[in-house]
Amino acid sequence: MCAEVLSNVSGSALGDVFIQLGTIGKWIQAIGLLVVLWIVFHVITLIMNRKKRKAIYSLVERTENIEKKVDMLISMQKKK
Repeated sequence: MCAEVLSNVSGSALGDVFIQLGTIGKWIQAIGLLVVLWIVFHVITLIMNRKKRKAIYSLVERTENIEKKVDMLISMQKKK
């Protein structure tokens, strides 16, 4: 069936069809490249945010330790 249709189409029309398919393919390839770049950008952002979160969590832990020590010193001062 497809061979019958292709045999009925003239050579220049068939060439035009292939050119159109080629341009559509280029657009799809460009969109795919944009998607890949978008994914790479987000992966890099996630990695950098993870490093920042780890730094913040370590600061929170240090702050909690300092608060505990200060509370302990205050309670020792009240006992005296």
